[in-house]
Amino acid sequence: MAAQAKAWEPQVVDLRRVAVQELEPLLEEESAAWRVRFQWDFTGSAALVRQFVGSHALNGCALKVGDEVAGYSYFVCEDHKGLIGDLYVSERFATAEHERQLLDAVLIALRSTPLVLRIEAQLLMMRYAPKNLGWGEKLERYPRLFLQLDLREAPRWRPQETAERYQIERWRHEWLDEAAGLIARSYAGHADARINDQYRTEEGARRFLGNITRYPGCGEFSTASSWAAFDRTTGKMVGMVMGSEVAANVGHITQICTAPEARGRGLGYELLRRTLESFRRQEMSQVSLTVTEDNRAAMKLYESTGFAVRRRFDALVWEAQ
Repeated sequence: MAAQAKAWEPQVVDLRRVAVQELEPLLEEESAAWRVRFQWDFTGSAALVRQFVGSHALNGCALKVGDEVAGYSYFVCEDHKGLIGDLYVSERFATAEHERQLLDAVLIALRSTPLVLRIEAQLLMMRYAPKNLGWGEKLERYPRLFLQLDLREAPRWRPQETAERYQIERWRHEWLDEAAGLIARSYAGHADARINDQYRTEEGARRFLGNITRYPGCGEFSTASSWAAFDRTTGKMVGMVMGSEVAANVGHITQICTAPEARGRGLGYELLRRTLESFRRQEMSQVSLTVTEDNRAAMKLYESTGFAVRRRFDALVWEAQ
């Protein structure tokens, strides 16, 4: 009996030792969970996980119960930073302890990776908020919110008069460098720049914009739902909003920001309104976004346009001292 009990005790193993066939049932379950919880199509991201697991090239950990893969988490490293891309435990094995096992194992693996001085994670699929992680004061926690808006029930929003001061145009890819500079200026001293260090510099913001416009993690980028605003006097970009399609008839706002000198004039509202109306013209039924809970100005804007909180989660940051 003791031997049998031990065989079913959860074990954390290197994800590179897991065959893609072993992971397949879990990926199918996770894809279904993304559809139910967030109305997101996870198949593009799951395909990338299969590709790298199949070539034993995806760093991370798997939780095995007997011969079954009950959960997994993976990470990627760039420069001196590790990013935990996902953490998912099957419904049948979903406990705070099992999620904690995976998270601890991945954090240990990252901390032992040479040159990694910072770790970031925003794990929407974790069911239990990590508590008493035991990583001391180095692990910072930032409450985040996943918001949704039902466009089928939303009213028509009145345009904000911006013609005299700002010129708003549909997004063009040649503006990427200027947009990177805008992000760095907009998030200077902001909590979101502590959560995502790419916001701190133009180079980092350029990588961030490249990721959301080229890769499926935040859906398929939608030029039709993305806008940029320019100050008519200076010609500088002072606002932007980026949209994507995360599933059939489901949109997501991946980025929205305004320059410090343009705040308080209704520009953020007008950019948001234009994106929402663009999604409506594309016959989207739902729109989502994420926001840091302490960002009261942003929350006030989103609530005023009808967004509602659907899920709370934590952004986690560890930085070597």
